[in-house]
Amino acid sequence: MKYQLAIIGGGPAGYTAAEAAGKAGLSVVLFEKQNLGGVCLNEGCIPTKTLLYSAKTYDGARHASKYAVNVAEASFDLPKIIARKQKVVRKLVLGVKGKLTTHGVNIVSGEAVIVDNHHVQCGEETYECDNLLLCTGSETFIPPIPGVDRVPYWTHRDALDNKELPDSLVVIGGGVIGMEFASFFNSLGVQVTVVEMLDEILGGMDKELSALLRAEYAKRGIRFLMGTKVTALSEAPSAEGLPQVQVSYEDAQGAGFVVAHKLLMSVGRRPVTKGFGLENLNLEKTERG
Repeated sequence: MKYQLAIIGGGPAGYTAAEAAGKAGLSVVLFEKQNLGGVCLNEGCIPTKTLLYSAKTYDGARHASKYAVNVAEASFDLPKIIARKQKVVRKLVLGVKGKLTTHGVNIVSGEAVIVDNHHVQCGEETYECDNLLLCTGSETFIPPIPGVDRVPYWTHRDALDNKELPDSLVVIGGGVIGMEFASFFNSLGVQVTVVEMLDEILGGMDKELSALLRAEYAKRGIRFLMGTKVTALSEAPSAEGLPQVQVSYEDAQGAGFVVAHKLLMSVGRRPVTKGFGLENLNLEKTERG
């Protein structure tokens, strides 16, 4: 079948464009290899905020006596927190799907590959289109730190679905994602250390506000190593039968290291430009003016 518009990627850019085009009367096909909603809805903004709200509620219960409210033995159930997060995500994904269906968008689940400017293949089917829109989003960037291929580590995906708390956690990267998880695990009693190469967390944001947030987190017990470069990763002797990771670093004072039961890699994201036939469009790279 021929479509006026084919869109690869069902994240915020892709599904918004598909809905608008379908609403305008165009025939639209949308390809998504994982889940509608993209990173933000499935493994980013929405699920992290859902986890943080549970952590905030728990913090409020623990410190309720400050406000003359008595809460006896406040506790949490991590598997149920994760289950609630998944329920919220599923509900919103179904909402996105419902809107697209209402406006006549054909949603195709699978990995799409560009054949040429007007043809996209997904599975055994080839789809013809007048226009092609690429909304392939981004992926977690894992820096080439010596030893990274020899130690276990979490990405944000792993942290989102983890149902057992580690005793300690090192977060490499003090950006938005890193700070959200640092806050969440700290609220649940995990000893958290954040290693950041820049001189302030949340790089690119207002430094004064970032410093205030860091000071507040430090009061809660989060340890910060600022202006610190990670130089190597290695396995450390197990503690109480649990494996540990050693993060070696250099800062203005010299070399050092920190050891934790879990390591979260959160140094940023990069555009997805491979794996879907982008090279078949014969695009020319130009310098930005």
